[in-house]
Amino acid sequence: MNGRLVVFFSHTGENYNVGYIEKGNTYIIADMIADATGADSFEIVPLTPYPEDSYDECIEIARRELRENARPAIEGDVAVEDYDVIFIGYPQWWGEPPMCVYTFIEQHEWAGKTVIPFVTHEGSGMGGTDRRIAAACKGADVAVGKGLAIQGKTAQSNRESARRSVERWLEGLGLGR
Repeated sequence: MNGRLVVFFSHTGENYNVGYIEKGNTYIIADMIADATGADSFEIVPLTPYPEDSYDECIEIARRELRENARPAIEGDVAVEDYDVIFIGYPQWWGEPPMCVYTFIEQHEWAGKTVIPFVTHEGSGMGGTDRRIAAACKGADVAVGKGLAIQGKTAQSNRESARRSVERWLEGLGLGR
């Protein structure tokens, strides 16, 4: 077992600071990480999608889920047990990963895994979400303080800069190809 996996949630449609997008900010970064490391990928897809036509409606639902500590149902799954290094990516919403990310995390055993968080944001950086991922991935060695935070606007509008940031980050972790 020496595999690498990129697990991520990404939102399409209307997004803050980037307008209407066809491919989510986090998805773009997840693809870059998978390409640079040879990792497999798994997208966390909520069974009930977040609205795409209204960012305000989307964040209101996300805020309600956070308040209620909800665990929205998700489609599909992947056996994290088959991997030793797992990158977990998400947009930073209200200082937390979206609650569907916790749904995924809580379905798995993390003991002995290396977990490396990455986020897309519009000014809040990692925002401490790496510590929340560490608390949720019980038994994993989580790269707290070593995650990657990239602005969604950079992912959408300056992909070459985003790619360079991803590659430098992976080199610093010793995880490039």
